[in-house]
Amino acid sequence: MSTVDNIPAGDTPIVDSGWTLEQRSDRLSIELEPNEGWWGGAVSDGGSMPFGAVSHSRNLAEPAGPDGGDANQSSPFLVSSSGRTVWSDKPFTFTFDGERLTVEGRGIELGRAGSTLAEGYRAGSGRYFAASGRPPAREIFAAPELCTWIEQPHLPTQDAVLRQVREAIDAGIAPGVLIIDDNWARDYGDWSFDGGRFPDPAAMVDELHSLGCRLMLWVVPFVSPDSLQFRRLEKAGLLVRDASGEPAIRKWWNGYSAMLDLSNPVAVSWYTDGLDRLITETGVDGFKFDAGDITDYRPTDRSAGGFEPVDFSEAWAQIAERYPFNELRACWRMGGRPLVQRLQDKPPSWGPDGLRSLVPELIAQGLIGHAFTCPDLIGGGEIEAVTQADAVDQEFFVRYAQIAALSPIMQFSVSPHRVLDADHQAAVLEAVAIREATIPLLSSLVDHAALTGEPVVRHMAYHAPGLESVNDQFFLGADLIVAPVADQGARTREVVLPEGHWRGDDGTEFIGPAKVTVEVTLARLPRFERVAALA
Repeated sequence: MSTVDNIPAGDTPIVDSGWTLEQRSDRLSIELEPNEGWWGGAVSDGGSMPFGAVSHSRNLAEPAGPDGGDANQSSPFLVSSSGRTVWSDKPFTFTFDGERLTVEGRGIELGRAGSTLAEGYRAGSGRYFAASGRPPAREIFAAPELCTWIEQPHLPTQDAVLRQVREAIDAGIAPGVLIIDDNWARDYGDWSFDGGRFPDPAAMVDELHSLGCRLMLWVVPFVSPDSLQFRRLEKAGLLVRDASGEPAIRKWWNGYSAMLDLSNPVAVSWYTDGLDRLITETGVDGFKFDAGDITDYRPTDRSAGGFEPVDFSEAWAQIAERYPFNELRACWRMGGRPLVQRLQDKPPSWGPDGLRSLVPELIAQGLIGHAFTCPDLIGGGEIEAVTQADAVDQEFFVRYAQIAALSPIMQFSVSPHRVLDADHQAAVLEAVAIREATIPLLSSLVDHAALTGEPVVRHMAYHAPGLESVNDQFFLGADLIVAPVADQGARTREVVLPEGHWRGDDGTEFIGPAKVTVEVTLARLPRFERVAALA
């Protein structure tokens, strides 16, 4: 593999697991190779990936791109279908103009490994964010999860929590994990149960465990202004301060809060001590680490460690990594770590911001190192859009459940038995049954990801170079293709099969490469298994 002239004098190419450094500088401008597509950067740009053929730009230091799309999960990593990679330890700006890729930042490295997406990803991830060897808690993947967010918005109670779990079990969905969402505690920063709504949390946890359900609690790095904890933390210098030196009070989706200084080890210890105490005293199993978005911070903010906005997001994920039961919705870097990454809240829409975004963004998560992915709450988690709808779009709910069923994590909040008729509820239960039958494969892929960093949900080009433009179906491992339905009212869908002998979920066999049209009933989730892999 060749080097490039502008490697600084005295440097030699760095070769690591087949990866070779081709260029290092603060500004790269490289010509795109024929048919080369790129992935990476911000997960919310997944619908535009692979980059290259049309103009696209993103500044990873900014909370949103020029065309919208929050950078809530992002990484300074790009990888191409030609095996090339781009990395920096710091945020950078990248631009595709149809012919060239330009990257501006600090200490940017251009490398290459082989000539395919899989070769580039394996080598690049191994060099920059090697797998930890540990998956998150296995219960997260072994059965569907429940969350109180839509069923009990802002005011969950002990009785309602237990009722939601029992009703789900009675309806045929036995959850492995329950997440109690916002407002279970007395104040942000005071992470103890509100005694009025949760009179005996330890007894509640015991009962959930007896039902086979683990418990996670929603937490954020915020502190309610002028609360007792705020006064204590402000006096101790453990809060982020704005440019004027006063505690930074920021508006977020549920009001105004101060922010814990995650750059200060004393503040982090105070926070984790509180979470650990909850586990010891009540038996809760872990936490949903919400917020942590770079949009909540400013470059002018003052902190003990002199953090940039992205550093706060990374520090929040480092806290989450302490707990095997975890979930994040915002993250900077941290690829290869045992962290569950949920897509940003989705509206109940069939369009590119809703259902159509799920597969491309799940793929994008995997290609920046986040293998343990969750496609948000089934039916959408954007609470105002979901709860203000006159009625649930039942077909949409089923198709969403089908995509989630063969994702690493399947999570309900809206209870299917409450909003669906018999036919649509049966279709959702069929999706759950498909997942249960696929758990051995999913479990093996989770273990494989923990050891190697390879995605669980993989782009078609990962195992079939030449299929870079196919972004509405995916490989689950190397031998199962999943082609979910994302079109309203669809009765057929086209599926692209690569070279090989494939058997559909209905028993029909095909020889690829081929484009085939299959019928899709309401309950069907099209799947195609490589026949040579059957045993």
